[in-house]
Amino acid sequence: MTHLLISTGEVSGDLQGSLLIRALHGEAASRGVSLRISALGGPRMEAAGAELLADTAPLGAIGLWEALPLVWPTLRLQHKAQRWLAKNPPDGVVLIDYMGGNTPLGRWVKRERPEVPVLYYIAPQEWAFRIGEGGTTRLIGFSDQILAIFPEEARFYRERGAQVHWVGHPLIDTLGELPSREQARQQLGLAADESLLLLLPASRTQELRWLVPPLVAAAAELQRRHPRLRVIVPSAQAGFEQPLQAAIEQAGLRATVLEASLADAQRPILCAAADLALTKSGTVNLELALRGVPQVVGYRVSWLTAFMAKQLLRFRVEHISPVNLVLGERLVPELLQEDLQVDRLVAEALPLLESPAARQRVQQGYARLRQLLGEPGVTQRAARLILDAVLPTCRG
Repeated sequence: MTHLLISTGEVSGDLQGSLLIRALHGEAASRGVSLRISALGGPRMEAAGAELLADTAPLGAIGLWEALPLVWPTLRLQHKAQRWLAKNPPDGVVLIDYMGGNTPLGRWVKRERPEVPVLYYIAPQEWAFRIGEGGTTRLIGFSDQILAIFPEEARFYRERGAQVHWVGHPLIDTLGELPSREQARQQLGLAADESLLLLLPASRTQELRWLVPPLVAAAAELQRRHPRLRVIVPSAQAGFEQPLQAAIEQAGLRATVLEASLADAQRPILCAAADLALTKSGTVNLELALRGVPQVVGYRVSWLTAFMAKQLLRFRVEHISPVNLVLGERLVPELLQEDLQVDRLVAEALPLLESPAARQRVQQGYARLRQLLGEPGVTQRAARLILDAVLPTCRG
């Protein structure tokens, strides 16, 4: 039996891992190969057919100060994973994003089990976010192959000597799930004069503190100006529902919070029906773009993290939303740090609700984005490359 370990963290990694796991099982079955997948990931990966060794979804954080409470749990998980690997060496290791946890794991595997292929799928975006004079590229030293999802990512690592395959972005494979706008609005019970706002403020615990209050307050102000604005808030993690509901009530917003267990299944319907999204930065920006939802993006970390990143680490980035990063232009509004204010969010959102010309400009940009993200069959291509790399090494 061929045995793979897949490691990732955070909600987005869990989603991408689940898509890959389904593709791997399908590809293995087509080759007549018996496949076992163990995972450091989340509930979506477990539901897709992986044996979950640990839930890493709660361990995601952006920032220096914000990550401190997670240092000890992450170190304990790393030691647990290393002990497990020593007793259960897999035929291959697939790392998905989550550089803080995956870098030490990949280096350990390459040092202790050099015969085991290590493939990095969805590399961290160091091609876009630079510290000091350049990217950190440590993953090149322990990755046998990098399966890139962005063209610029592939170029960045190839120029630095890595073996790279550009497979495209896996969200491309989910577009066929989208119902028509009319069907979606009917399923949600939207009246002809109602608009729908999706509020997507948090997938990490730290974001409940830094992002939820301004985004919820902005949604409340938009609703005061547009009383027929329906607001739906899908919860990204189990346990987020209560703090989201508390923030909604405090802001005087009329909104429905969707439990995390229901949110994934409802996502295609919500995107098909939505007129606008207020959202954090992340993979969700690409999902909204690919499904045609105009959006305003906000992000904020603690002032200490922001100061250290800018002044000490010389962190710099032209854009933070993946939509703008891939396009190389500011298509969707981004409000970061001190700019993330309610009045600024409302000012950026109103044209997208009220102006057909503004919405058309966004849709034209989204069309260009789709052309840059590859062709359907992304996870199948990734699965083939992974099994091609792993099967020659299998041990009985």
